[in-house]
Amino acid sequence: MNLYWSSWSQFLGMGGYGPYVWGSFGVAALAIAIELWSLRARRKALMMESDHP
Repeated sequence: MNLYWSSWSQFLGMGGYGPYVWGSFGVAALAIAIELWSLRARRKALMMESDHP
């Protein structure tokens, strides 16, 4: 197994698996961003609810 690449294009291509590797990183980053946004929205809603009895 060779973990050394001679160029950035080889690194990004990941031996032909680049779209799967970078796609999975993208989906994971998107899921984390959506979760953080959702948590902030729920926290804001709870804070607003507790401010108004």
